[in-house]
Amino acid sequence: MKTYMATPSTIERKWYVVDANGKTLGRLASEVASVLRGKNKPTYTPFLDTGDYVIVVNAEKVKTTGKKLDQKTYFTHSKFVGGAKFTSLREAIATKPEKVIEHAVFGMLPHGSLGRQMQKKLFVYAGPDHKHQAQNPETLTF
Repeated sequence: MKTYMATPSTIERKWYVVDANGKTLGRLASEVASVLRGKNKPTYTPFLDTGDYVIVVNAEKVKTTGKKLDQKTYFTHSKFVGGAKFTSLREAIATKPEKVIEHAVFGMLPHGSLGRQMQKKLFVYAGPDHKHQAQNPETLTF
């Protein structure tokens, strides 16, 4: 018996909606990354993007444990001298909650062209509304 390997023509993609209200950030991100990679399917192939599309709503209501809201920082640099900027998780959720979930999920995907291809299938919205009703997404619960 031969091992099954998916091909790009045999991949079937679905759309899922995940409600982040009350979910822990890291646990939510790991489950979403698993669906984006396609690890929840029996046709998972490591070198192909076999994953599904994921829509995350209510990103502003995600929870964290411990003192992460004040102690966790995000670092950016403008590439000019003295251009370092540090943002706490509390500030990031208040200003751009979508970026917090995207940053957590992207860190759990492969770091290369395959990971960038998977990143394009993630859509994060701060509120409860999204613009993908035409795709008839299924609700995904963890």
